[in-house]
Amino acid sequence: MSRTDGRTNGGSPAGPTIGELMAVELARRLRDDDVAVMGTASALPQIACRLAKETHAPDLWFVAGGTCGVNPHLAPAVPSCCDEDLLRADTAVPLSDVVLLEGRGDVFTVFFSGGLQIDAHGNCNLVSVGDRTRPSLRGPGTVGLPFLARVGRVLIYTMAHNPRTFVERVDFLGGPGFLDGPASWAAAGLTGGGPAAVVTPLCTLGFDPQTLRMRLETVHPGVTVQQVVEATGFELALPEVVPATTPPTDEQIAILRSIDSGGLLRGR
Repeated sequence: MSRTDGRTNGGSPAGPTIGELMAVELARRLRDDDVAVMGTASALPQIACRLAKETHAPDLWFVAGGTCGVNPHLAPAVPSCCDEDLLRADTAVPLSDVVLLEGRGDVFTVFFSGGLQIDAHGNCNLVSVGDRTRPSLRGPGTVGLPFLARVGRVLIYTMAHNPRTFVERVDFLGGPGFLDGPASWAAAGLTGGGPAAVVTPLCTLGFDPQTLRMRLETVHPGVTVQQVVEATGFELALPEVVPATTPPTDEQIAILRSIDSGGLLRGR
């Protein structure tokens, strides 16, 4: 999918960028009764939540981790949830309270997650890559990821779709997905719903209900199934027919660009 500068032709919005398409894909998976939480570097889910509130889910609540602003007004959107501008919100709560609510398991229905690595069962790693005593790459740590298994469902997103990010098994299990599959997931007795979707610059993925392994759902316009397979470091479940991701409507693009007037999702 080509990137655009946001100009219009004949009064219609220019085509969506990858970031805008990903925001719409995340927004489509939010419901009117959801209460969502996200981490620090999370412009994409911030914008997705606001888009959902402006369209099909007006009663959605979301918390921007870091500042812990609740339903931040986002005009324009900011790149980090630690930006004080996010305190222009309906309200804000202490970070300690947000952590307690994440651990309770009966408040947040959606947790937005990502990682240095994401594996075939949706486990996430934000800690380190390689030998943990001498890692080749360090991340910020587990942060809130241990609570993934306590929420209703997890929406995973990443701007990097390559074999280094998508691995058979994460080097450090910081955020539990479906662990090693159905047996280990059942034995763990976890109360959450597990990963529901993974949105990347190439495609949208789900999980096979029998194996709980990642399954290709749609490829974004201009992307082939073979490109996704080659960019993934494990064997994906593939349906017989893989449709193209439904593109955003003109209305969705217009709303996105009013929220993201600074062009974060357009590379400005």
